Amino acid sequence: MRYGVTARRKRNMRRVGELRALREKRRTYWATAGSATITAGAAAPSGALVIEAEDLGKSFGERPIVAAFSTRIQRGDRIGIVGPNGSGKTTLVNLLIGTLPPDSGTVRLGTNLAIATLNQQRDSLDPDVTVADALTGGGGDNVLVNGQRKHVVSYMKDFLFSAEQARTPLGKLSGGERGRLMLAQTLARSSNLLVLDEPTNDLDMETLDVLEDMLADYPGTVLLISHDRDFLDRLVNGVIAPDGNGRWLDYAGGYSDMLVQRGSDLRRERRSAPPKANKSASEPDPPRPEPPNKRRMTFKDKHALETLPTTIAVLGDLQRKIEDAETQWLELEMLREELAGE
Repeated sequence: MRYGVTARRKRNMRRVGELRALREKRRTYWATAGSATITAGAAAPSGALVIEAEDLGKSFGERPIVAAFSTRIQRGDRIGIVGPNGSGKTTLVNLLIGTLPPDSGTVRLGTNLAIATLNQQRDSLDPDVTVADALTGGGGDNVLVNGQRKHVVSYMKDFLFSAEQARTPLGKLSGGERGRLMLAQTLARSSNLLVLDEPTNDLDMETLDVLEDMLADYPGTVLLISHDRDFLDRLVNGVIAPDGNGRWLDYAGGYSDMLVQRGSDLRRERRSAPPKANKSASEPDPPRPEPPNKRRMTFKDKHALETLPTTIAVLGDLQRKIEDAETQWLELEMLREELAGE
């Protein structure tokens, strides 16, 4: 293929056509292979009211984590919980779903709730358990998804695992693979309330897109802790953000809408403003803060920046090997035809 085919060897043009067909088949394979298929097990619908919290309070020692927080979450809501690390996002969510008792206030959960939770404690996975056993609970070769049994290898492939990884211990998985495994475990459970704590951590860009599509089509309610602003903007219809000293505020819309309403970045903790001194009528009003710059690197941008050099190197080496194999195959086919014609 590198040097062309001479006119004297026209019969080998058929082989060239087969080689091109082989390359096209390979391109088609890579275009379809590796596509995650993420679905969530759906339970019967919950009641119209999912969570009602009144004057929730929680402190650790002298530090207030949640102070006098009230909210109502309705069926079908997609609520993002945002804030700097250590601000208490996970604590707030655990209070809302009833897994952590408050120091004060009340939480009322709606009827017929089926909760599936994904936390970010991936180190909690038993490193000696295999991928298949982690998904089946060690009971057979099937996973129950949406009330139907699905072979564990087929379910693994939906989350980009190969059949050969069925007996791989979890301790051998990469961070991204552990993230996909925990997603697979969580989404296999029937639910009408999904609680996802940093679900985008370590996921590849393609899986992020598929996860986003799944959440957009999910018929239940979603509580989503995330630092990915674009991910939140595309998914949530409400945001809960910290306001300092344990205060949390509800905002309508996505992350960008929250910033517009808030008028400050999340890392600026609001405090009570000092009393304003009397000013003359001629004194100008203080300048309003400039709106935040929305152009930022997303989680996917940062992930791609870190991983693409390695990916490019691997693919470049793979491409070279494929081209060498194709050239050798063509040469051998031509030699076989020559020997057959002798």
